[in-house]
Amino acid sequence: MLLDTYGRTATDLRVSLTDRCNLRCTYCMPEEGLSWLDKPELLTDDEIVRLIGIAVGLLGVKDVRFTGGEPLLRRGLTGIVARCAALEPRPRLSLTTNGVGLARTAAALQAAGLDRVNVSLDSTDHDVFERITRRRRLDDVLAGLAAAKEAGLTPVKVNAVLMRGLNDGEAPSLLAWAIDHGYELRFIEQMPLDAQHGWQREEMITAGEILASLRTRFTLTPEETERRGSAPAERWTVDGGPHRVGVIASVTRPFCRACDRTRLTADGQVRNCLFAREESDLRGALRSGADDEEIAELWRVAMWGKKAGSGLDDPAFLQPQRPMSAIGG
Repeated sequence: MLLDTYGRTATDLRVSLTDRCNLRCTYCMPEEGLSWLDKPELLTDDEIVRLIGIAVGLLGVKDVRFTGGEPLLRRGLTGIVARCAALEPRPRLSLTTNGVGLARTAAALQAAGLDRVNVSLDSTDHDVFERITRRRRLDDVLAGLAAAKEAGLTPVKVNAVLMRGLNDGEAPSLLAWAIDHGYELRFIEQMPLDAQHGWQREEMITAGEILASLRTRFTLTPEETERRGSAPAERWTVDGGPHRVGVIASVTRPFCRACDRTRLTADGQVRNCLFAREESDLRGALRSGADDEEIAELWRVAMWGKKAGSGLDDPAFLQPQRPMSAIGG
């Protein structure tokens, strides 16, 4: 098992398949993009599947989520999903995507064994979407969401980040839109993971502000705390149900005490926390001939050193060197 010194067990693995992305969201990277990893640095499809197999077979991982960058840019994605769906015990498989390429891939991914998707979408207004992403691709994202629902990749969850002066007034309209289309909406506080290191706490739209905005139009009833478990989102039923909305308050309401995640970057580094400043190299062990148990032990050691919390509430907090696009959501 992937235990740490605070008694937490990691059973949820986030796997970044690429650091590349076809959008340029203002809270993630500069308009010109970033210097991408060279292909030899990236894990191969075989290496990814082997590491996931070790995590599932030897370390107790039950949930695997593929992330990026934008994971739909990984050419071998469908094959990776199919091979992971054949593992014993079979993990639950999900994908976090910007949705741009989902319309043409949703059915194939479902057939390969993908269980569900999360799609990042911060506005349903074409002009606002373009200001945030620096691309005019909203129609592609909307088509991708519809295709995911049609393919049965449900529940289809939509992740939205609100930013002051851009889309901070859209919370109620986003929720109404999600309800109309049968998607489950989750708002995420903007986190200090941008490549530009321009995040400012006072500019962030807090969970409290999001909820206050939603309550101008909807009645929200909190779900029981015990139902949340290790899930990062606090959830509310909307107008008595059955629809729900979630808020992930990573900054103002940290959930580190129940964290059950371990992360693998596209170049084979284990991160025991989204905000960690240290990594453990599994790629080097793979390529030097280590066997599965040796790699599993390296992973155990990496997780054993996990800190009690993210440190976001510490005035001395420093952002990790990697931005979110190179870590994986």
